[in-house]
Amino acid sequence: SQANFEEDSQKQPAVGHWKTLMPSKGSKEEPETGCQDAGGVDETQSTEQLNVSRLRSSSVEIREKGSEFLKEELHKAQKELKLKDKECERLSKVREQLEQELEELTASLFEEAHKMVREANTKQAASEKQLREARGKIDMLQAEVTALKTLVITSTPSSPNRELHPQLQSPSKAVFRKGHGRNKSTSSAMVSAASQNVTPEPVSHERKEVDSILFAEFQAWKESPTLDKSCSFLDRIYREDVGPCLDFTKQELSELVRVAVEQNTLTIEPVASQTLPVVKVSAEECGGPKKCALSGLPRTCKHRIMLGDSGNYYYISPSCRARITAVCNFFTYIRYIQQGLVRQDVELMYWEVMRLRREMSLAKLGFYPSEM
Repeated sequence: SQANFEEDSQKQPAVGHWKTLMPSKGSKEEPETGCQDAGGVDETQSTEQLNVSRLRSSSVEIREKGSEFLKEELHKAQKELKLKDKECERLSKVREQLEQELEELTASLFEEAHKMVREANTKQAASEKQLREARGKIDMLQAEVTALKTLVITSTPSSPNRELHPQLQSPSKAVFRKGHGRNKSTSSAMVSAASQNVTPEPVSHERKEVDSILFAEFQAWKESPTLDKSCSFLDRIYREDVGPCLDFTKQELSELVRVAVEQNTLTIEPVASQTLPVVKVSAEECGGPKKCALSGLPRTCKHRIMLGDSGNYYYISPSCRARITAVCNFFTYIRYIQQGLVRQDVELMYWEVMRLRREMSLAKLGFYPSEM
């Protein structure tokens, strides 16, 4: 810009500088005028040169200041650029870290999802297996209930079916099985008057009259059947029949027999020629083939009992067996009623209970069939 300015100033003609080509006519003072013009031109030129020098100095100063300003701006820009580079580098590292964490999180989520799927499949398989087992148990229980109903229909305490109850057969016909075969009192002790050859006269030839008190007690018990002997119906039978029938000479063993009968854990089995090995106990406690463990009297014992899972066998006489089986028959029948397996009129059930009570009374008095 300064060079252009100098070039322009050189091209401009000096102000007030005139060159006379032809002197005008009638003018006498021409030489003086020419001198004056020459002095004005010199002054103008000097002024112009001074202005030019000032302009030059100011332009140099402006250029220097501009250069310094540009340098400062450039330095600032470089600093900001470095800061931006550092920020970009930091953000790039953060992005890489986030991407790595995201990949790890995705992998862990997939692994956890696969683990949950495997656990769900395992649980589903276990549940299906349990369901199949439960259905199998239900089918088995239904078959047992059906068989038990058939047993109730075809074999009752008043008329047992010997084919369904081989333990009711005579000792000569019964097949003794090697090993301990447990038969609960629900089935093994069901011996009726027919099996004992003490069958009373046919019901049609008997004269019967319902006792109002006993029938009312039985009806009250039938509304809510229970084995709790605190009710009036069972309390009377315990006092009048069960207690006396199970009252033997050996009081301690008698109490154990009564508890086993109530809990349905009594086992009665015939004695074979070769008896099974038993736990060693005193001869007085167990008795023997020639001595009854309950009465303590020398008797021929054709049967023995086991109380629960104790493993101890006690030899009993035919009379004691008749008394125990009479009580077991009674408890078996009332359990059938409690479980809803007896579908009869209330009065018929009442007379069956009375018949079983009569069997207990006869057994207590010492009446029993010869085959026992």
